[in-house]
Amino acid sequence: MFKSSRYACLVILFLTVVSQVSARDLSQDQALKLRKEGKVLSSQTFIERALERHPKARLLELELEEKHGRYVYEVELLTVQGQVRELKFDASSGELLEDEEDD
Repeated sequence: MFKSSRYACLVILFLTVVSQVSARDLSQDQALKLRKEGKVLSSQTFIERALERHPKARLLELELEEKHGRYVYEVELLTVQGQVRELKFDASSGELLEDEEDD
């Protein structure tokens, strides 16, 4: 019994650490520093690109994250149809990685 509960605790600890390591939200100061260093494109670029894909949508949230060594901008929009969309862009190249309905 002791070994199985110890094993369960280790698994939970491992999953917690892995989830924290896989994605890290960056502060505005960190984003500005990366922009000045030329490592990421401007946040305005991604807002405009997201709104081109979903005209007349409202911006709900914009986040810069570091995921698996890659900088990713996540743009969350509310469309005129009432859908919440989450778009993910490679912050360095501008490539659209994902455009999906957010739950």
